[in-house]
Amino acid sequence: MKFVNGTSADTYDVVIVGSGAGALTAAATAARTGKSVVVLEKSDLLGGTSAVSGGMLWVADNHHARKAGVTDSKAAAAVYVRAVARGRGREELLDAALNYGDHMLRFVEAECGVRFIFLDNFPDYRQDLPGAVAGGRTIEPELFNSTEALGGLRAHVRSDGRAPFTMQEYEEWGAFTKFPWDELAGRQDAGLVAKGQALVSMLLASLVRDGAALVTGARGHRLLTDGGRVTGVELETGEAFHARDGVVLATGGFEWDRALADSMLASRLYTMCSPPSNTGDGLRMSQRIGGQTRGTREAWWAPMAVTGDTRDGQAIGTLLRFERQGPGSIMVNRDGRRFANESQNYNDLARSLQSWDSAANRTLNTPAHVIVDHGYLERYGILAHRAGRATPDYLIEAPTLAELAAKINVTEENLQATVARFNEFAANGEDPDFGRGESAYDKYWGDADCPWPNPSLGPLESGPFYALEVVNGAFGTNGGVATDGSARVLDVDNRPIPGLFAAGNTTENAYAAGYPGAGATLGPIMTMGYLAGRTLAGLSPAYVSAVPSPVVELVETGA
Repeated sequence: MKFVNGTSADTYDVVIVGSGAGALTAAATAARTGKSVVVLEKSDLLGGTSAVSGGMLWVADNHHARKAGVTDSKAAAAVYVRAVARGRGREELLDAALNYGDHMLRFVEAECGVRFIFLDNFPDYRQDLPGAVAGGRTIEPELFNSTEALGGLRAHVRSDGRAPFTMQEYEEWGAFTKFPWDELAGRQDAGLVAKGQALVSMLLASLVRDGAALVTGARGHRLLTDGGRVTGVELETGEAFHARDGVVLATGGFEWDRALADSMLASRLYTMCSPPSNTGDGLRMSQRIGGQTRGTREAWWAPMAVTGDTRDGQAIGTLLRFERQGPGSIMVNRDGRRFANESQNYNDLARSLQSWDSAANRTLNTPAHVIVDHGYLERYGILAHRAGRATPDYLIEAPTLAELAAKINVTEENLQATVARFNEFAANGEDPDFGRGESAYDKYWGDADCPWPNPSLGPLESGPFYALEVVNGAFGTNGGVATDGSARVLDVDNRPIPGLFAAGNTTENAYAAGYPGAGATLGPIMTMGYLAGRTLAGLSPAYVSAVPSPVVELVETGA
């Protein structure tokens, strides 16, 4: 256990277990009111899954959109989220996330100094559903100089290991072959961070200004109680932290506990990209004192490749974006056939990977393979691989489609027929089989400079051909501890447990089985953290700033 900031003590007003964006928002909200706060992080690095995420927030009817004149409403967003969630969400949580999302946003901007970029043209994921909008609900953190703001504390903040570019820039540049790597190296040398690491660093800077204690290597094990009220946390080492006002559980999901994941999740999870410290600690701590459990069948699903990347010494998956969305790529199943729109959002595409073939008693679409030709490799590359280099182990190469089919164990005739049919339509800019390239979302992630009519579609023509194995992965699980709309943990009789709160992937997700748009993870997570902090401080959930909230215009992040 190591105090990396603040005063060492055994008693604080508020004890936060975990250090992702939900935990830090709860901590910052309480600390801003003058509460003494300690943040306990299990691993040696602060930031949790949030720090290795894209850092985006999905907040409906936000003040950035209103200032820009983008039409939206909470009512329309509620219709949309209910449709995306397949009617499985709890209204109390949905209402809390939608009604107070912008209050949270204005609070972290005005009170904590967090700065965002407004993405006016980032479409909701399901443009086919009522209430969806073509842009305005997603924001992301600005680039942030964490070296200047955090000093030596920066070394204790988790990083995704990538160069500091924003998601807005990622969309603008598309494939990694188009990135200005020299400029990004200059940003890195200057101390800039981006995406989730920037968001976490801004929240940590607020906590440092308010004197919060930050502790690493502190794994929570058991909740302390007195007369039915939670009064603190005992660590795995036996040391204890006592809370005058309350404890917030925000320890991440349970995806790295294989036994829990296999017993609870609706589908087999093959890989994940979150920190290996996410083993369900908060869920267990809550269950030991009678906390209710909900929504554990779901995860933030995503199609991933296993390429040899590691996190904290453990193999992790790599999310596939442009690799499957760029023109000139397709995805085929175990029979060598396309099975879905490859360009759709990752959550819904991953659900397609979960299809079960009862006749063969196997998953039909896992593993799948992304297939590209050499022209694609020359234009865009595949992940870190570039044309002209030795083919990495995670890529399967063959001079012809027939030979590639044999190497990936799919039927040669099926693969050749699939590519031929796709090529015929792609050259004309259409996909009558799965509608790829029809929605605003598909086009957003395509390549506007491609030589074919549709930015999402292009034929596969010239060998050699390449295959990249794809499996069902996740950013993390998103079910567990049940809370009310104020982030108070509920017992099995739906009564709040005094002194106990929870936020983040430790808890039942406000959007249930749904994934409305980019940032639908962190938007409600930070909102529930904010509500936990407000409730602990005895304040109403509505935030009223004494000064106008700073609104960041749509800016050139590379400036």
